[in-house]
Amino acid sequence: MVNDPFKALAHPIRRGIVERLALGPATVGDATAGFAVSKPAITKHLRVLEETGVVTRVVEGRTHRLSLHPQALGEAIAWMERQRAHWERLFDVVDEYLKEEQEDGDPPDRLTQRVGKGKGRAAR
Repeated sequence: MVNDPFKALAHPIRRGIVERLALGPATVGDATAGFAVSKPAITKHLRVLEETGVVTRVVEGRTHRLSLHPQALGEAIAWMERQRAHWERLFDVVDEYLKEEQEDGDPPDRLTQRVGKGKGRAAR
């Protein structure tokens, strides 16, 4: 089993299947209904989800039931949380800078003018 949660979530069809399975276990037909792709394409997407450990399949007679294992997405969730925290800190710095500029009486477009005239940047 390859534990690559990013591979599992890399395609919109796989993300759609994961979203459906987040509501609870479902048959293959229910979990994949409505996707405008061929059955072989669905099979390939399910294989990726199973190989990455995000989805498991239980066969009961002729019925294949899929279940989501969100623990397999832990690595991706942790990475996204770190990225979100990083970007929130950066936006806080920018927000603080803009508030200081506004308190100094500078018009809001002054920042835009500075960015456009920065070294190595072409004015837009």
